[in-house]
Parts: sequence; C-alpha cells; structure tokens
Amino acid sequence: MRPQVLALLCIHLIAATIGAEALAQPSRSPRPAGTARMTCAEAMALVKSEGDVVIAGGTAPERFVSGPGQCSGAEIAELRFVPTRDNPQCPIGYRCREPGFEEWNW
Repeated sequence: MRPQVLALLCIHLIAATIGAEALAQPSRSPRPAGTARMTCAEAMALVKSEGDVVIAGGTAPERFVSGPGQCSGAEIAELRFVPTRDNPQCPIGYRCREPGFEEWNW
C-alpha cells in the first residue's frame, strides 16, 4: 500500500472509532439552572420527564428522581421539598438515600 493511502485509512479508522465512542456514551443534557429560577410546576415536570436528574435544589447540586423505583435496592426514597421561584416548599420529587441504622426493619 502506498503511504498516503495508508495514512488516509488510519485517519478514517480513528475518526470512525471516535465517532462510535461518542455515540455509545449516553447523551446528557446540560444541568438545568437551579430550582430558584424555575416555577414549582416546571421543576416537578422536569423531574417527572427525566426520571433522574441532577439540579441545584437549595444549596448544592442534588440528584432528584421521579419515584422510589429509581433508587437502588439498598436505598429509600425520601420526598424532597426545595425552594422555587413561586413556592418556598415545592415537592419536586424524591431523593435516594441509604437508611440509617434505626430505619432498618429488623
């Protein structure tokens, strides 16, 4: 094979590999702005439509899920209330957390 043809073939293989890796990665939309910029209805709709989303909900970014089924088997779902533009205690969705010792059903 001529060197130019070999070089073009390598470039195409590399480009195809990079493109396949980019397609294999799940597409994550950019993290939405904090809940203080949304209405309660917008924040609740976002969590419901995404099912699992990380947004700033108070002081730091936090993972919110639409229901207990989104948590792992060792976690429990806890209803979360965060401040939004129109509601200081908006029930946005759930937070998955590991139960404390006293919460285990012995």
